[in-house]
Amino acid sequence: MSTNRRDFVRAGAAAAAGALLLPRGLGAQPAKRLIATPTEIFEGEIALEALNAARDAGAQYADARVGRYRRQALNTRERQITSVSDAESYGIGVRALVDGSWGFASTATMTKDAVVQCARTAVRLARAARTTQRRPVELAPVAPVKGTWITPIVKDPIEVPIEEKVALLFATNEAALKVPKIRFCTSGLQLLREVKTLATTEGTLITQTFIRSEASFSATAAGDGLVETFSEELPPRSEGWEYIESLDMPAHAAEWAQVAVEKLSARTVDAGRYDLILQPTNLWLTIHESIGHPTELDRAMGFEANFAGTSFVSPPEKMINKLKYGPSLMNIQGDRTQEHSVGLCAWDDEGVPADKWLIIDKGMFKEYQTTREQAAWVSKLSGTKRSHGCSYADSWDTVQFQRMPNVSLLPAEKDVTLNDIVAATDRGVMIRNRGSWSIDHQRYNFSFSGQAFYEVKGGKVVGMLKDVAYQANTPVFWNSMDMIGGKSSYWLGGTFSDGKGEPPQSNSISHGCPPARFRNVNIVNTGRAV
Repeated sequence: MSTNRRDFVRAGAAAAAGALLLPRGLGAQPAKRLIATPTEIFEGEIALEALNAARDAGAQYADARVGRYRRQALNTRERQITSVSDAESYGIGVRALVDGSWGFASTATMTKDAVVQCARTAVRLARAARTTQRRPVELAPVAPVKGTWITPIVKDPIEVPIEEKVALLFATNEAALKVPKIRFCTSGLQLLREVKTLATTEGTLITQTFIRSEASFSATAAGDGLVETFSEELPPRSEGWEYIESLDMPAHAAEWAQVAVEKLSARTVDAGRYDLILQPTNLWLTIHESIGHPTELDRAMGFEANFAGTSFVSPPEKMINKLKYGPSLMNIQGDRTQEHSVGLCAWDDEGVPADKWLIIDKGMFKEYQTTREQAAWVSKLSGTKRSHGCSYADSWDTVQFQRMPNVSLLPAEKDVTLNDIVAATDRGVMIRNRGSWSIDHQRYNFSFSGQAFYEVKGGKVVGMLKDVAYQANTPVFWNSMDMIGGKSSYWLGGTFSDGKGEPPQSNSISHGCPPARFRNVNIVNTGRAV
Protein backbone atom coordinates (compact mmCIF):
# COMPACT_ATOMS: atom_id res chain seq x y z
CA MET A 1 0.00 0.00 0.00
CA SER A 2 1.34 3.43 -0.92
CA THR A 3 2.31 5.93 1.75
CA ASN A 4 0.05 8.97 2.11
CA ARG A 5 1.85 12.08 0.84
CA ARG A 6 0.32 14.40 3.41
CA ASP A 7 1.42 12.20 6.30
CA PHE A 8 4.89 11.82 4.81
CA VAL A 9 5.41 15.57 4.40
CA ARG A 10 3.95 16.25 7.84
CA ALA A 11 6.46 13.78 9.27
CA GLY A 12 9.29 15.57 7.48
CA ALA A 13 8.19 18.94 8.88
CA ALA A 14 7.89 17.49 12.36
CA ALA A 15 11.36 15.96 12.12
CA ALA A 16 12.88 19.32 11.22
CA ALA A 17 10.82 21.27 13.74
CA GLY A 18 11.00 18.99 16.75
CA ALA A 19 13.86 17.95 18.99
CA LEU A 20 16.72 16.36 17.11
CA LEU A 21 16.73 12.59 17.37
CA LEU A 22 20.33 11.57 17.90
CA PRO A 23 21.89 8.12 18.09
CA ARG A 24 23.66 7.07 21.24
CA GLY A 25 26.99 8.85 21.72
CA LEU A 26 26.29 12.02 19.72
CA GLY A 27 26.16 15.31 21.56
CA ALA A 28 23.79 18.21 21.23
CA GLN A 29 23.71 20.28 18.07
CA PRO A 30 23.72 24.02 17.39
CA ALA A 31 20.48 25.98 17.38
CA LYS A 32 17.52 24.03 15.99
CA ARG A 33 15.51 25.17 13.01
CA LEU A 34 11.91 25.77 13.99
CA ILE A 35 10.28 24.79 10.70
CA ALA A 36 11.10 22.54 7.80
CA THR A 37 12.64 24.40 4.89
CA PRO A 38 10.84 24.44 1.53
CA THR A 39 13.74 22.42 0.11
CA GLU A 40 13.32 19.68 2.73
CA ILE A 41 9.58 19.50 2.14
CA PHE A 42 10.11 19.22 -1.62
CA GLU A 43 12.77 16.54 -1.17
CA GLY A 44 10.44 14.61 1.11
CA GLU A 45 7.71 14.72 -1.53
CA ILE A 46 10.01 13.74 -4.38
CA ALA A 47 11.44 10.85 -2.32
CA LEU A 48 7.88 9.71 -1.61
CA GLU A 49 7.13 9.60 -5.34
CA ALA A 50 10.19 7.39 -5.83
CA LEU A 51 9.29 5.00 -3.00
CA ASN A 52 5.69 4.61 -4.11
CA ALA A 53 6.75 4.01 -7.72
CA ALA A 54 9.30 1.39 -6.65
CA ARG A 55 6.78 -0.39 -4.46
CA ASP A 56 4.09 -0.30 -7.14
CA ALA A 57 6.58 -1.81 -9.58
CA GLY A 58 7.19 -4.78 -7.28
CA ALA A 59 9.99 -3.81 -4.87
CA GLN A 60 9.76 -5.40 -1.42
CA TYR A 61 12.03 -2.62 -0.08
CA ALA A 62 13.31 0.66 -1.50
CA ASP A 63 15.21 3.71 -0.35
CA ALA A 64 15.67 7.11 -1.97
CA ARG A 65 18.55 9.52 -1.30
CA VAL A 66 18.29 13.13 -2.36
CA GLY A 67 21.67 14.84 -2.24
CA ARG A 68 22.99 18.35 -2.78
CA TYR A 69 26.78 18.60 -2.84
CA ARG A 70 28.94 21.72 -2.91
CA ARG A 71 32.67 21.05 -3.26
CA GLN A 72 35.30 23.77 -3.30
CA ALA A 73 39.07 23.48 -3.69
CA LEU A 74 41.75 26.16 -3.88
CA ASN A 75 45.49 25.62 -4.43
CA THR A 76 48.41 28.03 -4.51
CA ARG A 77 52.13 27.95 -5.22
CA GLU A 78 54.34 30.76 -3.92
CA ARG A 79 52.48 33.91 -5.01
CA GLN A 80 50.22 32.33 -7.60
CA ILE A 81 46.82 30.64 -7.57
CA THR A 82 47.32 27.34 -9.39
CA SER A 83 43.73 26.07 -9.34
CA VAL A 84 40.26 26.93 -8.14
CA SER A 85 37.22 24.69 -8.40
CA ASP A 86 33.71 25.23 -7.09
CA ALA A 87 31.20 22.58 -8.11
CA GLU A 88 27.64 21.77 -7.11
CA SER A 89 25.50 18.75 -7.94
CA TYR A 90 21.93 17.82 -7.07
CA GLY A 91 19.82 14.74 -7.73
CA ILE A 92 18.24 11.55 -6.41
CA GLY A 93 19.31 7.92 -6.27
CA VAL A 94 16.83 5.07 -5.81
CA ARG A 95 17.75 1.59 -4.61
CA ALA A 96 15.21 -1.23 -4.91
CA LEU A 97 15.22 -4.77 -3.53
CA VAL A 98 13.28 -7.37 -5.54
CA ASP A 99 13.30 -11.05 -4.57
CA GLY A 100 16.69 -10.74 -2.85
CA SER A 101 18.46 -8.69 -5.55
CA TRP A 102 19.43 -5.02 -5.71
CA GLY A 103 18.81 -2.52 -8.48
CA PHE A 104 19.88 1.12 -8.51
CA ALA A 105 19.17 4.12 -10.71
CA SER A 106 19.58 7.88 -10.40
CA THR A 107 18.55 11.13 -12.06
CA ALA A 108 19.35 14.82 -11.85
CA THR A 109 15.96 15.72 -13.30
CA MET A 110 13.96 16.46 -10.19
CA THR A 111 10.42 16.14 -11.54
CA LYS A 112 7.74 13.64 -10.61
CA ASP A 113 7.82 11.90 -13.99
CA ALA A 114 11.62 11.60 -14.02
CA VAL A 115 11.79 10.28 -10.47
CA VAL A 116 9.03 7.73 -11.08
CA GLN A 117 10.87 6.50 -14.15
CA CYS A 118 14.10 6.33 -12.15
CA ALA A 119 12.44 4.14 -9.50
CA ARG A 120 10.96 1.83 -12.13
CA THR A 121 14.40 1.47 -13.70
CA ALA A 122 15.87 0.48 -10.34
CA VAL A 123 13.22 -2.24 -9.99
CA ARG A 124 13.83 -3.47 -13.53
CA LEU A 125 17.59 -3.69 -12.87
CA ALA A 126 16.94 -5.58 -9.62
CA ARG A 127 14.97 -8.21 -11.52
CA ALA A 128 17.77 -8.50 -14.09
CA ALA A 129 20.36 -8.88 -11.32
CA ARG A 130 18.76 -12.09 -10.05
CA THR A 131 20.53 -14.07 -12.76
CA THR A 132 23.93 -13.24 -11.21
CA GLN A 133 22.99 -12.95 -7.53
CA ARG A 134 25.30 -15.16 -5.46
CA ARG A 135 23.05 -15.13 -2.41
CA PRO A 136 19.70 -13.47 -1.65
CA VAL A 137 20.00 -10.16 0.17
CA GLU A 138 18.86 -10.33 3.80
CA LEU A 139 18.64 -6.97 5.56
CA ALA A 140 19.41 -6.73 9.27
CA PRO A 141 16.59 -5.05 11.19
CA VAL A 142 16.70 -1.35 12.00
CA ALA A 143 14.06 0.80 13.69
CA PRO A 144 12.58 3.50 11.44
CA VAL A 145 13.66 6.98 12.45
CA LYS A 146 12.72 10.55 11.61
CA GLY A 147 15.07 13.42 12.38
CA THR A 148 17.68 15.92 11.29
CA TRP A 149 21.35 16.33 12.09
CA ILE A 150 23.88 19.04 11.27
CA THR A 151 27.66 19.02 11.71
CA PRO A 152 28.36 21.31 14.68
CA ILE A 153 30.15 24.33 13.20
CA VAL A 154 30.59 28.02 13.90
CA LYS A 155 31.08 29.27 10.33
CA ASP A 156 30.27 27.57 7.02
CA PRO A 157 33.60 27.45 5.13
CA ILE A 158 31.89 27.49 1.74
CA GLU A 159 30.46 30.94 2.50
CA VAL A 160 33.83 32.52 3.36
CA PRO A 161 34.81 34.91 0.53
CA ILE A 162 37.36 33.51 -1.90
CA GLU A 163 39.52 36.61 -1.34
CA GLU A 164 39.87 35.73 2.35
CA LYS A 165 40.91 32.20 1.50
CA VAL A 166 43.50 33.35 -1.03
CA ALA A 167 44.88 35.88 1.44
CA LEU A 168 45.34 33.14 4.05
CA LEU A 169 47.20 30.86 1.66
CA PHE A 170 49.38 33.63 0.26
CA ALA A 171 50.32 34.73 3.77
CA THR A 172 51.25 31.12 4.57
CA ASN A 173 53.45 30.83 1.49
CA GLU A 174 55.08 34.20 2.11
CA ALA A 175 56.07 33.20 5.63
CA ALA A 176 57.64 29.98 4.37
CA LEU A 177 59.54 31.70 1.57
CA LYS A 178 61.31 33.91 4.12
CA VAL A 179 63.13 30.85 5.47
CA PRO A 180 66.64 30.63 3.94
CA LYS A 181 67.01 27.90 1.29
CA ILE A 182 63.25 27.52 0.77
CA ARG A 183 62.65 27.71 -2.98
CA PHE A 184 59.08 26.52 -3.42
CA CYS A 185 55.95 26.42 -1.33
CA THR A 186 52.40 25.17 -1.89
CA SER A 187 49.25 25.44 0.19
CA GLY A 188 45.61 24.64 -0.38
CA LEU A 189 42.10 24.19 0.96
CA GLN A 190 39.47 21.53 0.35
CA LEU A 191 35.91 22.16 1.56
CA LEU A 192 32.63 20.26 1.38
CA ARG A 193 28.99 20.94 2.23
CA GLU A 194 26.70 17.95 1.73
CA VAL A 195 22.95 17.92 2.43
CA LYS A 196 21.46 14.46 2.22
CA THR A 197 17.87 13.28 2.71
CA LEU A 198 17.16 9.55 3.06
CA ALA A 199 13.67 8.04 2.91
CA THR A 200 12.83 4.32 3.03
CA THR A 201 9.73 2.19 2.60
CA GLU A 202 10.22 1.12 6.22
CA GLY A 203 9.36 4.65 7.36
CA THR A 204 12.73 6.32 7.85
CA LEU A 205 12.96 10.01 6.91
CA ILE A 206 16.18 11.80 7.85
CA THR A 207 18.10 14.83 6.64
CA GLN A 208 21.78 15.33 7.47
CA THR A 209 24.08 18.25 6.67
CA PHE A 210 27.80 17.51 6.61
CA ILE A 211 30.54 20.14 6.67
CA ARG A 212 34.17 19.11 6.19
CA SER A 213 37.32 21.23 5.96
CA GLU A 214 40.94 20.47 5.13
CA ALA A 215 44.14 22.46 4.53
CA SER A 216 47.51 21.45 3.05
CA PHE A 217 51.06 22.79 3.15
CA SER A 218 54.36 21.74 1.60
CA ALA A 219 57.77 23.46 1.32
CA THR A 220 60.83 22.57 -0.75
CA ALA A 221 64.39 23.49 0.19
CA ALA A 222 67.46 23.44 -2.05
CA GLY A 223 71.17 23.72 -1.28
CA ASP A 224 74.53 22.12 -2.03
CA GLY A 225 73.04 20.29 -4.99
CA LEU A 226 70.31 18.68 -2.89
CA VAL A 227 66.54 19.17 -2.87
CA GLU A 228 64.25 18.16 0.01
CA THR A 229 60.52 18.60 0.61
CA PHE A 230 58.48 18.51 3.79
CA SER A 231 54.68 18.31 3.95
CA GLU A 232 52.96 19.10 7.22
CA GLU A 233 50.14 16.82 8.35
CA LEU A 234 47.00 18.95 8.52
CA PRO A 235 44.16 16.45 8.92
CA PRO A 236 40.59 17.02 7.68
CA ARG A 237 37.91 17.76 10.23
CA SER A 238 34.13 17.84 10.47
CA GLU A 239 34.34 21.51 11.41
CA GLY A 240 33.80 24.87 9.78
CA TRP A 241 36.06 27.78 8.89
CA GLU A 242 36.94 28.09 12.57
CA TYR A 243 39.08 24.95 12.19
CA ILE A 244 41.08 26.43 9.31
CA GLU A 245 41.62 29.59 11.35
CA SER A 246 42.73 27.54 14.38
CA LEU A 247 45.57 26.02 12.34
CA ASP A 248 47.11 29.52 12.10
CA MET A 249 49.05 28.46 9.02
CA PRO A 250 50.91 31.77 8.47
CA ALA A 251 52.27 31.63 12.03
CA HIS A 252 53.55 28.05 11.65
CA ALA A 253 54.69 28.05 8.03
CA ALA A 254 58.29 29.02 8.81
CA GLU A 255 58.53 26.25 11.44
CA TRP A 256 57.24 23.66 8.95
CA ALA A 257 59.48 24.95 6.16
CA GLN A 258 62.52 24.73 8.44
CA VAL A 259 62.10 20.96 8.59
CA ALA A 260 62.65 20.80 4.82
CA VAL A 261 65.88 22.78 5.31
CA GLU A 262 67.04 20.43 8.07
CA LYS A 263 66.49 17.46 5.79
CA LEU A 264 69.24 18.81 3.48
CA SER A 265 71.89 17.91 6.06
CA ALA A 266 70.34 14.63 7.26
CA ARG A 267 72.52 11.55 6.98
CA THR A 268 71.36 8.49 5.09
CA VAL A 269 70.11 5.64 7.26
CA ASP A 270 72.05 2.42 7.75
CA ALA A 271 69.68 -0.38 6.76
CA GLY A 272 68.96 -2.97 9.43
CA ARG A 273 66.74 -3.86 12.35
CA TYR A 274 65.65 -1.08 14.69
CA ASP A 275 63.00 -0.35 17.26
CA LEU A 276 60.57 1.84 15.35
CA ILE A 277 58.76 4.79 16.94
CA LEU A 278 55.87 6.09 14.90
CA GLN A 279 54.36 9.44 15.67
CA PRO A 280 50.55 9.56 15.25
CA THR A 281 51.01 11.70 12.13
CA ASN A 282 52.58 8.67 10.46
CA LEU A 283 50.85 5.78 12.24
CA TRP A 284 47.32 6.75 11.18
CA LEU A 285 48.01 5.76 7.56
CA THR A 286 49.43 2.37 8.61
CA ILE A 287 46.24 1.78 10.59
CA HIS A 288 44.17 2.75 7.56
CA GLU A 289 45.93 0.38 5.17
CA SER A 290 46.77 -2.61 7.39
CA ILE A 291 43.70 -2.62 9.68
CA GLY A 292 40.97 -0.43 8.17
CA HIS A 293 40.79 -1.98 4.71
CA PRO A 294 41.46 -5.63 5.69
CA THR A 295 38.56 -5.62 8.15
CA GLU A 296 36.02 -4.51 5.55
CA LEU A 297 33.76 -7.55 5.29
CA ASP A 298 33.19 -7.32 1.54
CA ARG A 299 36.96 -7.56 0.96
CA ALA A 300 37.26 -10.50 3.33
CA MET A 301 34.38 -12.29 1.55
CA GLY A 302 35.80 -11.65 -1.92
CA PHE A 303 33.04 -9.27 -3.07
CA GLU A 304 35.44 -6.32 -3.32
CA ALA A 305 38.95 -6.22 -4.78
CA ASN A 306 39.30 -2.74 -6.27
CA PHE A 307 41.93 -0.35 -4.85
CA ALA A 308 44.53 -2.84 -3.56
CA GLY A 309 42.72 -6.14 -3.52
CA THR A 310 40.93 -8.30 -0.97
CA SER A 311 42.02 -9.22 2.58
CA PHE A 312 44.10 -11.71 4.52
CA VAL A 313 41.51 -11.52 7.34
CA SER A 314 39.58 -14.37 5.75
CA PRO A 315 37.62 -16.62 5.92
CA PRO A 316 35.59 -15.17 8.79
CA GLU A 317 35.15 -18.52 10.57
CA LYS A 318 38.93 -18.74 10.99
CA MET A 319 39.38 -15.11 12.01
CA ILE A 320 36.65 -13.92 14.39
CA ASN A 321 37.91 -14.43 17.97
CA LYS A 322 40.81 -16.49 16.58
CA LEU A 323 43.20 -14.09 14.81
CA LYS A 324 45.76 -12.55 17.17
CA TYR A 325 46.17 -9.25 15.35
CA GLY A 326 48.43 -7.74 17.99
CA PRO A 327 49.37 -7.64 21.70
CA SER A 328 46.90 -7.24 24.56
CA LEU A 329 47.51 -3.48 24.71
CA MET A 330 46.05 -3.14 21.19
CA ASN A 331 42.41 -2.04 20.97
CA ILE A 332 41.07 -0.87 17.61
CA GLN A 333 37.74 0.93 17.56
CA GLY A 334 35.33 1.45 14.67
CA ASP A 335 33.41 4.68 15.25
CA ARG A 336 31.01 7.04 13.48
CA THR A 337 30.37 9.17 16.59
CA GLN A 338 33.81 10.68 17.28
CA GLU A 339 33.78 14.45 17.71
CA HIS A 340 35.31 16.42 14.81
CA SER A 341 36.11 13.23 12.86
CA VAL A 342 35.28 13.28 9.14
CA GLY A 343 33.39 10.01 9.52
CA LEU A 344 31.03 11.66 12.01
CA CYS A 345 27.32 11.27 11.29
CA ALA A 346 24.03 10.55 13.03
CA TRP A 347 22.93 7.77 10.64
CA ASP A 348 24.53 5.92 7.76
CA ASP A 349 23.03 5.74 4.25
CA GLU A 350 20.66 2.95 5.32
CA GLY A 351 19.30 4.87 8.31
CA VAL A 352 21.35 2.85 10.83
CA PRO A 353 22.33 4.92 13.89
CA ALA A 354 26.00 5.84 14.16
CA ASP A 355 27.82 3.07 15.99
CA LYS A 356 30.99 2.56 18.03
CA TRP A 357 32.47 -0.90 18.57
CA LEU A 358 35.75 -2.76 18.97
CA ILE A 359 37.15 -4.29 15.80
CA ILE A 360 40.13 -5.61 17.76
CA ASP A 361 39.79 -6.22 21.49
CA LYS A 362 43.00 -6.72 23.51
CA GLY A 363 44.80 -7.86 20.39
CA MET A 364 42.16 -10.34 19.18
CA PHE A 365 40.13 -9.72 16.05
CA LYS A 366 36.46 -9.44 17.04
CA GLU A 367 34.22 -7.90 14.36
CA TYR A 368 34.23 -6.70 10.77
CA GLN A 369 32.77 -3.48 9.42
CA THR A 370 29.24 -4.24 8.22
CA THR A 371 26.13 -2.91 6.48
CA ARG A 372 22.54 -4.17 6.87
CA GLU A 373 23.11 -6.69 4.10
CA GLN A 374 26.47 -7.90 5.43
CA ALA A 375 25.43 -8.37 9.07
CA ALA A 376 23.72 -11.69 8.24
CA TRP A 377 26.90 -13.05 6.67
CA VAL A 378 28.73 -13.27 10.01
CA SER A 379 26.04 -12.89 12.69
CA LYS A 380 26.42 -16.47 13.92
CA LEU A 381 30.18 -16.00 14.28
CA SER A 382 30.21 -12.54 15.79
CA GLY A 383 27.02 -12.79 17.82
CA THR A 384 25.94 -9.42 16.40
CA LYS A 385 22.80 -9.41 14.25
CA ARG A 386 22.62 -5.67 13.61
CA SER A 387 24.58 -3.56 11.14
CA HIS A 388 27.49 -1.46 12.38
CA GLY A 389 26.27 1.39 10.18
CA CYS A 390 28.98 1.33 7.51
CA SER A 391 26.83 2.05 4.43
CA TYR A 392 27.81 5.15 2.48
CA ALA A 393 27.60 6.62 -1.03
CA ASP A 394 29.70 9.58 -2.12
CA SER A 395 26.97 11.12 -4.28
CA TRP A 396 23.28 10.92 -5.14
CA ASP A 397 24.20 9.13 -8.39
CA THR A 398 26.24 6.32 -6.74
CA VAL A 399 24.87 3.33 -4.86
CA GLN A 400 25.63 3.03 -1.15
CA PHE A 401 27.89 0.17 -0.11
CA GLN A 402 30.23 -0.77 2.73
CA ARG A 403 32.70 2.00 3.54
CA MET A 404 35.20 2.35 6.33
CA PRO A 405 34.16 4.22 9.49
CA ASN A 406 36.70 6.02 11.64
CA VAL A 407 39.14 3.28 12.69
CA SER A 408 41.40 4.19 15.60
CA LEU A 409 44.01 2.75 17.96
CA LEU A 410 42.86 3.55 21.48
CA PRO A 411 45.43 5.08 23.85
CA ALA A 412 46.91 3.36 26.89
CA GLU A 413 45.26 3.81 30.28
CA LYS A 414 48.54 5.13 31.68
CA ASP A 415 49.40 8.55 30.28
CA VAL A 416 52.61 7.64 28.44
CA THR A 417 54.07 10.43 26.28
CA LEU A 418 56.17 10.39 23.13
CA ASN A 419 59.14 11.51 25.23
CA ASP A 420 58.60 8.52 27.52
CA ILE A 421 58.71 6.16 24.54
CA VAL A 422 61.90 7.79 23.22
CA ALA A 423 63.51 7.61 26.68
CA ALA A 424 62.79 3.87 26.83
CA THR A 425 64.41 3.19 23.43
CA ASP A 426 68.11 2.36 23.14
CA ARG A 427 68.48 2.04 19.36
CA GLY A 428 65.67 3.21 17.17
CA VAL A 429 64.25 5.27 14.33
CA MET A 430 61.39 7.71 14.79
CA ILE A 431 59.15 8.78 11.87
CA ARG A 432 57.01 11.89 11.56
CA ASN A 433 54.15 12.40 9.06
CA ARG A 434 53.03 10.15 6.21
CA GLY A 435 55.03 9.51 3.06
CA SER A 436 54.95 6.95 0.28
CA TRP A 437 53.43 3.53 0.91
CA SER A 438 52.92 0.17 -0.77
CA ILE A 439 50.86 -2.85 0.31
CA ASP A 440 50.06 -6.14 -1.40
CA HIS A 441 46.67 -7.35 -2.61
CA GLN A 442 45.92 -9.17 0.62
CA ARG A 443 46.87 -6.20 2.86
CA TYR A 444 49.58 -8.43 4.30
CA ASN A 445 53.07 -7.37 3.21
CA PHE A 446 53.78 -3.64 3.18
CA SER A 447 56.35 -0.85 3.04
CA PHE A 448 55.78 2.65 4.46
CA SER A 449 57.87 5.79 4.56
CA GLY A 450 57.35 9.27 6.04
CA GLN A 451 58.29 12.94 5.84
CA ALA A 452 60.95 13.33 8.54
CA PHE A 453 63.09 10.69 10.25
CA TYR A 454 65.15 10.79 13.44
CA GLU A 455 67.79 8.54 14.98
CA VAL A 456 67.29 7.50 18.61
CA LYS A 457 70.25 6.36 20.74
CA GLY A 458 70.37 5.76 24.46
CA GLY A 459 66.91 7.22 24.99
CA LYS A 460 67.58 10.45 23.10
CA VAL A 461 67.00 11.83 19.61
CA VAL A 462 70.54 12.37 18.27
CA GLY A 463 69.95 13.58 14.70
CA MET A 464 67.96 13.52 11.52
CA LEU A 465 68.01 10.69 8.99
CA LYS A 466 66.84 10.33 5.39
CA ASP A 467 66.07 7.57 2.86
CA VAL A 468 64.01 5.63 5.42
CA ALA A 469 61.22 3.09 4.91
CA TYR A 470 59.94 0.31 7.16
CA GLN A 471 58.88 -3.11 5.88
CA ALA A 472 56.87 -5.87 7.55
CA ASN A 473 53.77 -8.00 7.26
CA THR A 474 50.65 -6.94 9.08
CA PRO A 475 50.34 -9.49 11.96
CA VAL A 476 54.08 -9.59 12.66
CA PHE A 477 54.25 -5.79 12.69
CA TRP A 478 51.31 -5.24 15.04
CA ASN A 479 52.37 -8.05 17.36
CA SER A 480 55.75 -6.33 17.73
CA MET A 481 54.10 -3.24 19.28
CA ASP A 482 55.13 -3.00 22.94
CA MET A 483 54.49 0.64 23.91
CA ILE A 484 51.71 3.10 23.12
CA GLY A 485 51.03 6.62 24.31
CA GLY A 486 48.26 7.73 26.63
CA LYS A 487 45.35 10.10 26.19
CA SER A 488 47.42 13.29 26.15
CA SER A 489 49.39 12.03 23.14
CA TYR A 490 46.33 10.89 21.15
CA TRP A 491 45.92 12.65 17.79
CA LEU A 492 43.25 12.46 15.08
CA GLY A 493 44.53 12.08 11.54
CA GLY A 494 42.75 10.97 8.40
CA THR A 495 41.99 11.54 4.76
CA PHE A 496 39.48 13.67 2.87
CA SER A 497 39.28 11.11 0.07
CA ASP A 498 39.71 7.33 0.20
CA GLY A 499 38.92 5.30 -2.89
CA LYS A 500 37.01 2.04 -3.13
CA GLY A 501 34.72 0.25 -5.57
CA GLU A 502 34.19 0.03 -9.31
CA PRO A 503 33.03 2.51 -10.48
CA PRO A 504 35.22 4.17 -7.82
CA GLN A 505 33.81 6.15 -4.94
CA SER A 506 35.57 8.35 -2.41
CA ASN A 507 34.76 8.91 1.26
CA SER A 508 36.33 10.75 4.20
CA ILE A 509 37.77 8.86 7.18
CA SER A 510 39.54 9.80 10.39
CA HIS A 511 42.03 7.64 12.24
CA GLY A 512 43.05 8.49 15.78
CA CYS A 513 46.06 7.04 17.59
CA PRO A 514 48.81 7.77 20.10
CA PRO A 515 52.51 7.32 19.27
CA ALA A 516 53.66 3.70 19.40
CA ARG A 517 56.84 1.63 19.43
CA PHE A 518 57.43 -1.53 17.41
CA ARG A 519 60.38 -3.80 18.20
CA ASN A 520 62.99 -5.11 15.78
CA VAL A 521 61.46 -3.75 12.55
CA ASN A 522 63.25 -3.97 9.20
CA ILE A 523 64.42 -0.51 8.07
CA VAL A 524 65.56 -0.16 4.47
CA ASN A 525 67.51 2.58 2.73
CA THR A 526 65.46 3.96 -0.15
CA GLY A 527 68.25 6.08 -1.64
CA ARG A 528 71.91 5.83 -2.52
CA ALA A 529 74.39 6.12 0.36
CA VAL A 530 76.53 9.27 0.27
